[in-house]
Amino acid sequence: MGLFLLKRTLTLLGTLVGASIIVFLVLEILPGNAAQMLMGPDASPEAVAALATKLGLDLPAWTRYWHWIGGLLTGNLGDSYAYSSPVLDLILERLALTVPLAMLAMAFTVVIALLVGVTAAARHNKLGDVGLMGAAQIGIAIPNFWFAILLILVFSVKLQWFSAGGFEGWGEGFFAGVKSLLLPALSLAVVQAAILARITRSAVLEVMREDFVRTARAKGVSQRMVLWTHVLRNAMIPVITVMGMQFSELLAGTIVVENVFYLPGLGRLIFQAISNRDLIVVRNCVMLLAAMVVIVNFVVDVLYAVIDPRIKASDI
Repeated sequence: MGLFLLKRTLTLLGTLVGASIIVFLVLEILPGNAAQMLMGPDASPEAVAALATKLGLDLPAWTRYWHWIGGLLTGNLGDSYAYSSPVLDLILERLALTVPLAMLAMAFTVVIALLVGVTAAARHNKLGDVGLMGAAQIGIAIPNFWFAILLILVFSVKLQWFSAGGFEGWGEGFFAGVKSLLLPALSLAVVQAAILARITRSAVLEVMREDFVRTARAKGVSQRMVLWTHVLRNAMIPVITVMGMQFSELLAGTIVVENVFYLPGLGRLIFQAISNRDLIVVRNCVMLLAAMVVIVNFVVDVLYAVIDPRIKASDI
């Protein structure tokens, strides 16, 4: 297990280094001048040059890269051009909303997908299977932003059960904060749950054909017990693979939903930073999202070894 974790950790670090280089280079080749954007089109060249010097934009690219990496390692991400405040404080403030939103959406996704997928597999080729998979296909085709608007019309405008947007903050209470995130989380979860439900159904059906399932049924174990204890555990490897990718997509996919619900999260911060050409915020936020994706994949690899020890042995 130690060698397995070491190899995965080295892969994690190498991927993070490669991602940092790509993120920096991509933003470096973008057209435009951040100093010019901040000063406005009527600013004099001298004023723009002075601001560029103050922001360090006149330094060589490799120098700025090493300064940025050093800041990442020490927690000094610099100051935002547009907000004139530390980037780290901005990110931490927005993560307090985005991470709970993604986790709540992931919880909806897993619960809905497992229930639908296992139920459909248990009723293979019957009316329930066809109906659930048809609903899942519709869920895959629904855009998140359209479903978000539909939820607002039904639950906020018509029924008035939830607020149409905004976030009062966790200071108003845990349940008040969760209530504000329910509709956004559900709009994020619908597509991911539909995809995961179909994968869960396929994985469960494949495991149900194994000999140990027939043996358990022959011993008198109920179908419900076989499905939820024996079959589902052995079918979880492909499901966990998709779950890991989906959580990463949920973190990155909050940009549209946060703008629909007017939530002050990380996605909305990235959108505003791009509009303001606040490259230092964009760079750090994109790197943070990339790091989250890599870390989630690392966790998924470790879960593989926990669920199926054969993977750990074959890797070594």
